[in-house]
Amino acid sequence: MILAVHAIPEADRLAAIHDRIALLSWRDGRETAGAVAREVKRNEQAAMDSTAGRSLTEEITRLLAEHPVIRAAAQPRRFSHLLISRTGESGGYGAHVDNALMGTGERRLRTDLSFTLFLTPPGDYDGGELVIHAAGMTQSVKGEPGQLVLYPSGSIHEVRPVTRGTRIVCVGWIESLIADASQRELLFDLENLRASLRAQLPSQSAELLTLDKTIANLLRMWVRP
Repeated sequence: MILAVHAIPEADRLAAIHDRIALLSWRDGRETAGAVAREVKRNEQAAMDSTAGRSLTEEITRLLAEHPVIRAAAQPRRFSHLLISRTGESGGYGAHVDNALMGTGERRLRTDLSFTLFLTPPGDYDGGELVIHAAGMTQSVKGEPGQLVLYPSGSIHEVRPVTRGTRIVCVGWIESLIADASQRELLFDLENLRASLRAQLPSQSAELLTLDKTIANLLRMWVRP
């Protein structure tokens, strides 16, 4: 499942995030890539170990973790560290697959889902589309600021070369409570159905109570705490 979400719709919050990004220092993006991906990665990444970087990581992670659509679709167990990526003219990121495991020690996680949070208006740069290759289809996305694209970490994806301007995004990974993608999608469909029925039926209706029971029992069967 590939899902686009308006994760941060508030213009003032986005402006504040940009102000804080301006305080960060930058390094070669190949430093955080795997051996194969390093060969096709041409961008810069912000050093997130500063006070400004840590504060920005905490704020964005909190906003994403609290978003109801992201919660329903990803069933997050935990989020990875975040990366702020900057790609200028002639930069890009060739076709690659994300590492299945990231981090070390207690921070080590399985990458079930990847996300890209767009921060730059699409009119500010040419090229730079996020391209996701899924079974039988290819999807190209160039989102508005605050739009997040959630997609399977096991898919081949790339960032097309930027030919004008500068593209800034935030990227990260999610380890889900539910490892199986088809089970997550089924629960997401049921959560959307529940939200629709809540607008039409009393909370104690037989239909909603049955749906509540079904979702709860599927979670009991599928969740890996």
